Amino acid sequence: MKLLQVPTMALDQRIKEELEINPALEEGASDDSSEQDERDDDLAAADNSSDDQEVSGEERDDFDISEYISDDDGDYRTRMNNTGPDDERTEIPVVSGGSFHDMLLSQLSLCDFDDKQYMLANHLIGSLDEDGYLRREVQSICDDLAFSQGIEATTQEVEEVLHQIQLFDPAGVGARDLRECLMLQIARKDPRKESIRHALAILDEYMEEFSKKHYEKIEKALELSDVQLKDAINEIIHLNPKPGGSFSGDSRGAQTVIPDFILTNNDGVLELTLNSRNAPDLRISKQYSRMLEDYSKDTNNKSNREAINFIRQKLDAAKWFIDAIRQRQFTLIRTMQAILDYQREYFVEGNEKMLRPMILKDIAEIVQLDISTVSRVANSKYVQTPFGTFLLKTFFSEALSTDSGEEVSSREVKKILSDAIANEDKRKPLPDDKLMKILNQKGYNIARRTVAKYREQLGIPVARLRKEL
Repeated sequence: MKLLQVPTMALDQRIKEELEINPALEEGASDDSSEQDERDDDLAAADNSSDDQEVSGEERDDFDISEYISDDDGDYRTRMNNTGPDDERTEIPVVSGGSFHDMLLSQLSLCDFDDKQYMLANHLIGSLDEDGYLRREVQSICDDLAFSQGIEATTQEVEEVLHQIQLFDPAGVGARDLRECLMLQIARKDPRKESIRHALAILDEYMEEFSKKHYEKIEKALELSDVQLKDAINEIIHLNPKPGGSFSGDSRGAQTVIPDFILTNNDGVLELTLNSRNAPDLRISKQYSRMLEDYSKDTNNKSNREAINFIRQKLDAAKWFIDAIRQRQFTLIRTMQAILDYQREYFVEGNEKMLRPMILKDIAEIVQLDISTVSRVANSKYVQTPFGTFLLKTFFSEALSTDSGEEVSSREVKKILSDAIANEDKRKPLPDDKLMKILNQKGYNIARRTVAKYREQLGIPVARLRKEL
């Protein structure tokens, strides 16, 4: 179950860990691939390997050496032959670099600080969170410096150093809240520009009104025209609320989704393949098999018996791991094929309105697996389709009834809801009750609270916060 839940990107690391702790497990293709190609045609055999079998100590003593010694390692080669010998194997490069804090420390070395100021600055940089904010009170920082480093510093001294750090790149770093962060960025822009002056006034005096989109109040208080207010707000919304997250050297920016399945449409014929990274080449170590054979020639020797038990444990663990990987492949492809068959019209056309209502129980009954197993696959696996890469759980949705009694997917209703919001007048966004009426007019029996729930699931804010000038 744990291996099943592991995403493709993490499977490589899990296999490396197993290779490190178990010398009886090796990586690489089997020497004899012809027999294995026939075995690969029937992954269902892996389904039987998961049954737990209890073996007593007496039965373990009379083991069959032939189970562990074989010249044919094909039984343990788990590579699926879904790529040709001429296919190019590509790797996704990941850019490495220093951290956000390292970048700030490199700028610190250019400052004209005395020893005490340098130590204060170094401590302040270390106190910044990953977004580039200083979330702690200056007095608390002074106390930390006194207790941990024996540095006596006043709040004024710390704030003076902090103001210097706030001049570092990226703009907005070292701010103590969002307002200060945005103001630090606006302050670096041309003050001769009218929209910049108005934006600074809004952030300085009317931050709360701006965050709640009470534009009429701001417009009246600052005596701005609609055009002036729009220009000022446009300056603000293009600022970066998380300057720490914008640093390109941050490893968090290197996140890439690796699909577990690849779905292609060849003239209406859907072809599903498992990502080859889900099917590594693994085999039992021949060296360990020979060692077991050698030690088994003299079982009367106590040290030999101990060696046999140790080697047998490693070989059993290696066989179990390879079988678990094979079963993982089998369960993945079996579950995805069931989803593909259930939602075939959608996967052919790519139209979300063609998604049928589908819950975990529907697929669990088809593949004859537990609902929790299907849930593990759906919540952590991605499929690459001709129209995008999607998490499997996005294809599951509850059923809703139309006026005609037809059952439709809630995904279809969400699509219509998002389209209605996308096409609304942003000066007068549609509240939930009006969105409910639009859906009702289209034949969908849906309550206002359900509209609010779907809107929140889509990550769409309430009407007041969608207002634009």
